[in-house]
Parts: sequence; structure tokens; C-alpha cells
Amino acid sequence: MKRVLLAIAGLMMSGAALASSEALPYSYQADTSNPASLQRGARNFMAYCSGCHSMKYLRYNRIGNDLGIPEDLLKSSLMFTSSKLGDTVNSAMPAEPSKAWFGQTPPDLTLETRARGADWVYSYLRTFYIDTTRPLGVNNIVLPGASMPHVLWELQGWQVKEEAHGDAAAHGGEGEHHGAPLKLIQAGTLSPDEYEKFVGDIVNFMSYAAEPGKSLRMGIGPKAIMYLLLLLVLCYFLKKEFWRDVH
Repeated sequence: MKRVLLAIAGLMMSGAALASSEALPYSYQADTSNPASLQRGARNFMAYCSGCHSMKYLRYNRIGNDLGIPEDLLKSSLMFTSSKLGDTVNSAMPAEPSKAWFGQTPPDLTLETRARGADWVYSYLRTFYIDTTRPLGVNNIVLPGASMPHVLWELQGWQVKEEAHGDAAAHGGEGEHHGAPLKLIQAGTLSPDEYEKFVGDIVNFMSYAAEPGKSLRMGIGPKAIMYLLLLLVLCYFLKKEFWRDVH
């Protein structure tokens, strides 16, 4: 019994340590019941992410059916690596060369929000900053040493760590504080609020991709509970009827 209690205490302590080590600068609450956000997120993901990252557990026709996207629009605007609606979302980047270019093959992102959490992905996409010591010139607060370039830099602009912004003053522009210990020194094509929404739509789509049936399941859940409650009442009165003569 003592060993069991010690094991439970150890698990609680390790869980608390993990939670503290995973402190993130931003939080995001996915809403996979918002079709407009999911449609924008699908567009953003295909335009900026699918060139390197696949979603090999999600098919195009599933996206179209779930998000209400017509087949012709799906083919013309979202399907860049295939012409078959039944295909999964594959990356356009070959695996072996990408490993040589970036040090590792870009991972499949179908289950990324389930593995790391929506908060993690959202914070990651918002916390790239200039780091001239890195091979690609950028680093990331959430994942230090990340081999991924800042593919959304034109939209977000360039950020630096606040303690280092003096060294990057040559980039010009008045900085803007925006949550994490980062300073925006060069504006992108989107305002900070617009970029937040842009990233939020991507993360929302990725949350949907990780569990496409979640909205349907959550819709069925209350109905199933109501059915069971009604069945419980009927069973209770049936039991009363069966045992009435005995009592």
C-alpha cells in the first residue's frame, strides 16, 4: 500500500513539473463547430503548410463534406498535390531531400493538436523571432532550435526578443508588444490582430483534422444521455410493475 501511495505521489509531482515546464505564452480554444473558421483554416493550411507537411489521415472528400466546400472549389483551391477527391492530404516536398535541407523530414500534422495541444501549436506559430546564430536566421520561443523557417513572416513581420531588440534596430519601425517577450520591429502585411485570427483559423482546422468526428459525437452525446435517462425511468416503472404483487 505504501508503495502505491508513493507511486501516485510521484506521478502527481511529475505531472506538476511537466505542467510548469510546458508554460505557454498564448492560449487558444478551438471551435470546430465554426464552419467559416474551418474553411479559412483549410485555405490557410493548404496555402502555407501543405507544401512541407502532410495530413495523411485526412481525405479531401472528408474535408469537403464536413466543411461544406463544393467539389469544384475543393479541387481548384485546396487540392495542390492530387486530383482525386479520395486521396489524403500529401505534402509536395520529397522526404529525403527535405531531411537534408532541414535536418529532418517535416512531420505529418494530422494529429499534431492532439499530441501537443492547440495552445502549443498556436503559441508556436506566433513566437518566431530573429536569431542570426541559427542556420535559417530565426528561432522559436516554444520550440528552441526549431529547424522550420518562419514561413508566415510576410504576414506577421519580424520579431525580436525584447532584451535583444537594440541589436536589431537596423530593421527600423516602431515595435509593438504583443503577449510573449517579443517585439515586432518590422510589420507584416497583416496587423497583429489579423495575424492572431489567421493563425487561430489554422489551429482550428488542425484541431478538426485531428478528430473530424468530434462535432458529430458531441451532438449525439446529449441525445444519447436523454435516451438513457428516459430508459431508466421506463425500467424503474417496469420493475415496480413486476414486483408489485410480491410486495
